[in-house]
Amino acid sequence: MKASSDEIDLHGLTVDEAIPLVDAFLHKAYKKRVNRVWVIHGKGTGTLRKAVRHYLTRHALVARCSTAEARRGGPGCTQVEMID
Repeated sequence: MKASSDEIDLHGLTVDEAIPLVDAFLHKAYKKRVNRVWVIHGKGTGTLRKAVRHYLTRHALVARCSTAEARRGGPGCTQVEMID
């Protein structure tokens, strides 16, 4: 797992390992007033992507999420817009 202030890389993690890290990452980003972040989950089987997106759509700090632009990873990455 690799993280910066605006992205987190979940490659190689299970859903159970990834979700708590995503939660902590979102809270740190919100405290730093970062408006947009990226969650890199890879393409793989889609299990991690589906679980992460399901989690993000219900997270209190997330205004919306979508597939990242191709230059940011396309379907292997989810772009997250944080609440104000």
